[in-house]
Amino acid sequence: IKVGVLLPTTGDLASVGQPIQQGALLPARQLSSSNLGFTIDTQTEDTQTDPQAGITAAQSLVDGGYPSITGAASSETTIQVAQEVAIPNQVVLVSPSSTSPDITDLQDNGYVYRTPPSDALQGQVLAQVANERVDASTVSVMYVNNSYGQALADSFVQAFGEGNVPAQVSFEKAQSSYTSKLQQAMSSSPDGLLVIGYPESGNQLFRDYYSNYSRDTTIMVTDGLRDPELPGNVGQSMTNVIGTAPLAAGPAQEFFTNAFQEQYGNEPGVFTSQAYDATAVQILANAAAGENSGPAVQENVAAVANPGGTAVGPENLAEGVRMAANGEEINYQGASSSVNFDENGDVESVTYEIFAYAEDGSVEQED
Repeated sequence: IKVGVLLPTTGDLASVGQPIQQGALLPARQLSSSNLGFTIDTQTEDTQTDPQAGITAAQSLVDGGYPSITGAASSETTIQVAQEVAIPNQVVLVSPSSTSPDITDLQDNGYVYRTPPSDALQGQVLAQVANERVDASTVSVMYVNNSYGQALADSFVQAFGEGNVPAQVSFEKAQSSYTSKLQQAMSSSPDGLLVIGYPESGNQLFRDYYSNYSRDTTIMVTDGLRDPELPGNVGQSMTNVIGTAPLAAGPAQEFFTNAFQEQYGNEPGVFTSQAYDATAVQILANAAAGENSGPAVQENVAAVANPGGTAVGPENLAEGVRMAANGEEINYQGASSSVNFDENGDVESVTYEIFAYAEDGSVEQED
């Protein structure tokens, strides 16, 4: 059973991409000692948080005979990899962390799935946080200039309704300074500031913020900036920052957390459980298909994930693989959610967390 893993271990998403990759590889590591009678072959490729590098890396996996891929991480890379590599080559692509609403509308012939929810939902959650937690009537928005940032900014602005958005400021990744962009966003002294971006850019952006502005303004961030290393890299406790991210709330969340800690010696991070589920579903679909064929795997993704068979999950994954290989109907119940896919490859039911950075820099779930 061959599964490719296409995630960023360098570039703007490196700090969160590495634990996401660990989550993606965990099912294969679990199954390596399960005496299944066949092997799980995984190959990792680095997207470098760059669409062109992602396309090249994805093509390497396709050329290597991998019929399905866990990846990519950023929505921009996932969309381009899907359009340039996965869809034309009939290879299944399951992203563990791409949340742009644009992915829902891809003409993908059923080859693109994702285990996190669309940001069409996260925009609504952010608006609720702005209204109820921050008590803000004005919120300026800064967003990374790609499909993830643009779509999530639009989703928030639409959901914020009667609230006022005095500035929407786009920024490029990996710049040496964000001072001028912050000036544009903060010139009207908004009640709140929403920052949509990734950790490496966030390091510099927040250094510039704390050098020029006080903690009196509440800053909201999104899943891309949920990084326990961020306060240390910035050199600030960041106690005025609150954020939202998809919550690992699947039936097997506790089992996954324990298995991840046992395997790697550290806590799971954002999207690690979604990465586990992405790979697990592909392994089960491949076992049901009985061959390393993209079209055959694609025909079985929804069949093994959606209701209608015997419930299996991370805690009995080896048994699930055996059942799928024997032609039995199964229903994968995951670590991040129940992993039921709709006709667009989106998960049907999700939960969000509201998190904050504590005085010691750690990430705390508030709700």
